[in-house]
Amino acid sequence: MNFLEEKILTDGVVKPGNVLKIDNFLNHQIDIGIIRQIANELKRRFLPAEVNKVLTIEASGIAIATMLANLYDVPVVFAKKSETVSNTDEKYIAQAYSFTHKRMNDVFVSRPYLKNTDKVLIVDDFLADGQAAHALIDIVRQAGGEVVGIGVAVEKGQQMGGALLRQEGYKLESIAIIEEMDYKTQAIRFRQ
Repeated sequence: MNFLEEKILTDGVVKPGNVLKIDNFLNHQIDIGIIRQIANELKRRFLPAEVNKVLTIEASGIAIATMLANLYDVPVVFAKKSETVSNTDEKYIAQAYSFTHKRMNDVFVSRPYLKNTDKVLIVDDFLADGQAAHALIDIVRQAGGEVVGIGVAVEKGQQMGGALLRQEGYKLESIAIIEEMDYKTQAIRFRQ
């Protein structure tokens, strides 16, 4: 059992509807020590891949992406979900259904921040159905860049996102892969 699986068993709460609540350390309150360990482990798993951008989607992936980009000494780019008055650049746009929020989002990255020479490592906190990852892949493709891999803290193995991405040929690394969760017993079983 790895550090993240242990932390999930200690602090995680299974909610109805196949929801794992770990916002006390991953995506509401952030435990920097755990994020540092996730970033170090992801970098180790993607060696020796050349990476010159780390890409995520707002907001929960930003902490992991920032810590990982620091290790690579490269910029973090994050896809935004909403327009602002200051964002007047042309954009790469894709659609992603949010499992957490139960809605479709247009996500975008301003064109100046992704180029056809970029070797991009996509990072997120959770992977469920793979919608966010596919939207980010689409954005990298629109820019003409290369996806060198996808790194995820927690993959819901009982959902199809991870299997689809692997079938499509992407190098996908998940620190913890959950096979089963039971709301009534609060049991969580990880993939070996």
